[in-house]
Amino acid sequence: MESAFQETASDGSDGRETEDGGLSDPREPCLSLSPGRSVMAEPDYLDGDCDELIKPKKLINPVKISRNHQDLHRELLMNQKRGLAPQNKPELQKVMEKRKREQVLKAQKEEQEAHKKRSDLEIELMKRQQKLEQLELEQHKDEEEQENTPEFVKMKSNLRRTKQEADGEERTT
Repeated sequence: MESAFQETASDGSDGRETEDGGLSDPREPCLSLSPGRSVMAEPDYLDGDCDELIKPKKLINPVKISRNHQDLHRELLMNQKRGLAPQNKPELQKVMEKRKREQVLKAQKEEQEAHKKRSDLEIELMKRQQKLEQLELEQHKDEEEQENTPEFVKMKSNLRRTKQEADGEERTT
């Protein structure tokens, strides 16, 4: 019935317009399609004309009736009210985060093993490198201090150096 109605309504030959702008089928006056309604026809038993028909009842879902489901649902509602909703991450995102964590842990383990397995030569080279870095830092600090000192202090130190150099030359001659 529904397909016949759609065919007649689509070609426009048998379909008539109703008062509210919808289409109706002249063979079945109860089937009409108004602009705000769906394409599906309403069942006949909703009109109440047929009392001898058995009206369908909603099926009972055994999962929703179970005590565990009710307790879980109640707990989720309470947590949602409190703002403690569980994290609903997609499975792919969970797997990617787990892989990333494992890679970081693996890299840390490899780094620790590399520190443990250093030879004597590597240890000596590391010590020398640290000493050189400390010397560079000290030189850098000294240069900064000299840049920050006032001009008269610099001139005074220069005069002292020249005086000491002159005294050293007189002693040698």
